Formats: sequence, structure tokens, C-alpha cells
Amino acid sequence: MTETTPQPAPPATARPTHAWGHGLATIAADGTVLDTWFPATFLGALPADAAVPAELSDAAGDDPRRDVRIETTTVEIAIDDAPASTPDAYLRLHLLSHLHVRPNEISLEGVFAHLPIVAWTNAGPVHPESLTRLRPTLQRAGIAVHAIDKFPRLVDYVVPDRVRIGDANRVRLGAHLAPGTTVMHEGFVNFNAGTLGDAMIEGRVSQGVVVGDGTDIGGGASIMGTLSGGGTHRVRLGARALLGANAGLGISLGDDSVVEAGLYVTAGTKVVLVGAAPNPDGTPRTVKAAELSDAPNILFRRNSLTGAVEALQRKGEGIQLNTALHA
Repeated sequence: MTETTPQPAPPATARPTHAWGHGLATIAADGTVLDTWFPATFLGALPADAAVPAELSDAAGDDPRRDVRIETTTVEIAIDDAPASTPDAYLRLHLLSHLHVRPNEISLEGVFAHLPIVAWTNAGPVHPESLTRLRPTLQRAGIAVHAIDKFPRLVDYVVPDRVRIGDANRVRLGAHLAPGTTVMHEGFVNFNAGTLGDAMIEGRVSQGVVVGDGTDIGGGASIMGTLSGGGTHRVRLGARALLGANAGLGISLGDDSVVEAGLYVTAGTKVVLVGAAPNPDGTPRTVKAAELSDAPNILFRRNSLTGAVEALQRKGEGIQLNTALHA
């Protein structure tokens, strides 16, 4: 038998540090960059021979109806650096929605400062300070305002693959929606948040929240984000988990775990551990819900007689999504 020399394992694939894209920037008369659309985004360094596609150059020009001009731009960013401009910020949002990076994997520090408030219309962005002056022209052209905000709708920039969205107004650019995701009409997905596989979204997925494969967010349910209120914990929901209708969550929910309908579980919620050994004095063992964050196979429920929030171990896999809805 011939003895062979052990071979070293191949090096792990390095995480990309840069990204780039060719885009179209909409610029108001006062020079404000209102938005930038990137039809495609790429990980890695900008190639030396990367030329702006002809179809983008052909789309550049003036739009007197909205009092804007549209210019081509090429942007390269360092993924871990903070956004430095409006086109930079838009490239980061596109990278998320093109599924090139997952939520919380790219720096968005200070992103709001680089996103101007925009009047979003069915013909594209308009500077809000020009809206009153332009309104007669816009109306004659059949152009209507549907929002005034810093963030646009996802579907005006990116059409996610094999995803259903009941109401486009409720999903922002920068949402990360994996194939097989269904966002029902009352569902909401913020930027830098989203799904990693098949998922049913009928509630609110706040900024920074990641939803695992096969998980269901029930109607009216809410997940705490980190944009306001002082919270710093970025909530993750594992695979095959269920956040029941009108429930709420401020901790991470492990694989195959369930929060029953109507129950709001925050980090400080006192939880009785059903089935655990009691305290030395015979009282039930109680912990803060934060100690159960990300634990698998847990059912959170409220005792209908005592009102206490309880946690007990579940068996087997979690919920099963309707395969016909997510095929």
C-alpha cells in the first residue's frame, strides 16, 4: 500500500471587500442626487475595462416634466466602509435586494444622511421643493405622487426572483427577499432585512431582522428592529419557526420554535420554564426571555389561567409552509 502525503485543505473563499455597479442617477435642478438605479451589481473590485452599457447611456438625458436630468455613473465601494454619497448608499441597497449580500453584512452606518427626502411618482423621483411648481405639468402628463420618503419601493428598482409581493408599497428597496418568499398585502419588509429561503410574511419585518427558511410571520405580527427605541439586538428567526398572528418578538427565535398568537416576547419578559426542575423553595424556575434567545424547539405561550408567560420544549420539526403558495 502506497503511503500518500496529506494535502492541506483548500483556503476558504475570501469574503469580498468591494462591490461596484453602473447606474443611472436622477439629479434635481439644484444638484441634489435624488436616487441612483443599478440594473446590475457586482462583488469585487471594479475592472479596469468596465464600460457603461449602451442601454444606460441611451437612457440618460433631461426630463423637463420632473425638472431633473439623468446621468450615467459608475460606483465602487468598500463594503465595510460607511456610505459616502447618495449613489454609494443606493448601491448598497441594491446589493441587498440583488441578494449579493445578506442583511447586516454590509455597512449602512449613517445611510440616512445620504438619502434625501424625495417625492416618489409613477414616472420617477421629484424634488419635493419643486412639487408645487411642477404639479400642473405633472398632472397633465398623468404623473401622480405615491409617497414622500427617503426610501423608494423595492419593485421600482429590483424585481426579485420567484417572490410574491401583495402590496409593493410595503417593501422598501434594500429588502433581501429570497426565492420562495411571499409577502402578503399587510406584510412589511424594511431595508437591510428579509428572508433566507421560503417564507410567509404577513406581519412586520423591521430593519436588521433576518427570517430563516420555512418560517411564517403571522398576520399583524411585529418584530423589533434597531432603528429606534434604543435596542441593539438584531433579531433572527431560525428555520421552520412561527411567529403567531398579532404576536411580537424582541429576541431571536431558534429553529423549529413557536410564539403563540397574541403573545409579545421581549428580552426582559419573565418566562416560566415548564418541565424544568423547580427552585430549591419549590417555586417554578423563571428566567428572562433573553436567556432563551435563539434556543431551538421552544414554544412560548401565555397560561390562560395564571397569565404567566411559559416556555416548554417542543418535539420534532416546526411548522410546514403551504407548498402550493411557495412553489
